[in-house]
Amino acid sequence: MRLVLFQPDIPQNTGTMIRLAACLGVAVDIVEPAGFDVSDRNFRRSGMDYLDRVEIIRHPSWRAFEEWRREKRLRLVLATTRGATPYFDFSFGPGDAIVMGRESTGAPDYLHEAAQARVRVPLRSDMRSLNVAVSAGMILGEALRQIKGFPD
Repeated sequence: MRLVLFQPDIPQNTGTMIRLAACLGVAVDIVEPAGFDVSDRNFRRSGMDYLDRVEIIRHPSWRAFEEWRREKRLRLVLATTRGATPYFDFSFGPGDAIVMGRESTGAPDYLHEAAQARVRVPLRSDMRSLNVAVSAGMILGEALRQIKGFPD
């Protein structure tokens, strides 16, 4: 299972999701361009001492990521407010790449079209969205529960 950060805008959210993945033993993919410098040096300067505890692969573009993902035969599961299936009603698998969209604009249409599944976190009708890192934690937690993938 992998957590994919699509063109992240906010370094604090990215750091939170990297820490989440490190603690849960999940690999992270960062699809660039990002809205900030995603170098190890920049993460370490901001106190990301979890970098040595998580596998992070940086992909220079969506096209490069898609080529890599297809080669690895990973299923693309997009977390989106436009998803029809609540995340807890979806059957996750160990070969899933869970994609979190960009904070400012979400996921573009081409990412929606590429996704084999789209899941959402149900919200009150008068609320727009959750913080991306909170959504990632909820969805990743359910996915790991289903595949019995939590660390001992």
